[in-house]
Amino acid sequence: MFKRVLIATDGSEIATKAVRGGLELARSLNAQVAILTVTEPWLGLVNTDLNAINFSIEGYEKATKEGAARLLNKVRDEAVSLGLDCATVHVNGYPADAIIETAETAACDLIVMGSHGRRGIARLLLGSQAAKVVTLSSVPVLIWR
Repeated sequence: MFKRVLIATDGSEIATKAVRGGLELARSLNAQVAILTVTEPWLGLVNTDLNAINFSIEGYEKATKEGAARLLNKVRDEAVSLGLDCATVHVNGYPADAIIETAETAACDLIVMGSHGRRGIARLLLGSQAAKVVTLSSVPVLIWR
């Protein structure tokens, strides 16, 4: 059925559940796995006193690269312990766009990701990467809760 599964994670509790479920599904399907984490673009932050937070672009990029490597290594180890063929990908960009693009370029035939399941005002204010992926992806999406 599915031969190559993309599992998106940000390291959150919800995403961790999706990773575990996606890895188990991939194992049952004997599918290859690609694990993706996305770093959003750096935004300079300024408080009301106009004092910029002292965090350079280079510092941000270094910190996010190191954090992504730790997260991806942990998930890769879990996948390998289940006997899965696993690749890891770290992309800089906006999550929904990066997930869809990576699924297409890596020839994945299923995307697995978590969702907080926000509704109403919370969804409007916070947005939903999962909803964007489901809406815009040509690849089937499995949402884990």
